[in-house]
Amino acid sequence: MRAARFHEYGGAESLVIEQAPDPHPGPGEIRVRVAAASVNPIDWKLRSGALHQIFPLDLPDIPGRDGAGVVDEIGDGVQGVSIGDRVFGLGGVTGATAELLILSAWAHTPATWNDEQAAGAGLASVTAMRGLDALGPLAGRTLLVEGAAGGVGSAAVEIAVAQGVGTVIGTASERNHEFLTSLGAVPTTYGPGLAQRLATLAPHGVDIVLDTAASGSLDDLVAIAGDPKRVATVADHAGGQRLGTHVADAVNDSTLLSAAAELGGQGRYTPRIEQAYPLERIADAHSHAERGRTRGKIVICI
Repeated sequence: MRAARFHEYGGAESLVIEQAPDPHPGPGEIRVRVAAASVNPIDWKLRSGALHQIFPLDLPDIPGRDGAGVVDEIGDGVQGVSIGDRVFGLGGVTGATAELLILSAWAHTPATWNDEQAAGAGLASVTAMRGLDALGPLAGRTLLVEGAAGGVGSAAVEIAVAQGVGTVIGTASERNHEFLTSLGAVPTTYGPGLAQRLATLAPHGVDIVLDTAASGSLDDLVAIAGDPKRVATVADHAGGQRLGTHVADAVNDSTLLSAAAELGGQGRYTPRIEQAYPLERIADAHSHAERGRTRGKIVICI
C-alpha cells in the first residue's frame, strides 16, 4: 500500500510517500480502504519526537490516528459491519495516513457526511464528548469553550448545543467569530480581559468550562468558573492535574462514535473542515496544523 511515513524524528519535511506493508485486522478489528484521514496535534508531536518518551515509535512509522473509508477486511468476532460499508473511526496512535487502516473503534458514516467530514469526526468528536461528559448535565447551564474554533472545540460547541446546553460561549480570534455564531455559540476573544468580557456576556456567571486549547489559560479558567471541578481540559493535562480540574483523554469508543454519527445523521453535528490536502502534500498539511489557530479540521485525501 502507499503510505506517508517518517524514518526519523524531525520536521514536516521528514515525511515521504512510499510503499509500506499491508496491515491486516486482528480479532475485534476491521480494515478500511481509506478515503481520507485527519491531522491532529498528536500527529506532528509524535513525528517531531516531542512525545518519544511517552510514545516511543518503531520507525519508520505512518502518522495519523483516525480516518474514514470503506470496509474491505473484517477480523474475527466482529459483528454489525459488512465489506463495503462506509465507516469512520480510530485505530492505533499512528497508521492512518495510508491506503489501508486498521480500526479498533468505528461507526457507520452518516449519509449527510462526505469522506472528508467523516475523517475529521473520529478523534474530535470522542475528545469533545469525553470533555463534556466530565462536566455533567448541560441542560440550562452556561458553558465556556476555550479554543472553540478548532477541531475539538467546534465539535464540542455543536454537540453541547445538540445536548441542550443553556448557552455556550466560545473563545476564538475575531476572524472566527462569525464561524462560532454559525455553530450556535456566543463568540468572544481569548486572552487578557476574558473575565471582564464574560461579565457582560454572562452576567449570571459561567457554570462550566471546557478547555480545548492548552494556551496557558487554565488558571484563569478555573478562576472564572470558581471551582476546578467545574472545569475540564482535554489539552493541558499537566495543568489540569496541578489545579485539580477534570482531565479527559480520548478513547477508542465505538459507542461515542455512534453517538456522533447519530447527531450527524440528524444534521445536528457536521465536522468542519478548514482544508483538505492530497496525500502528496502531507508535509504542507502538517505544517498548517503546527501553525495552529485552525477553523475546524485539516484532513488528507488518500
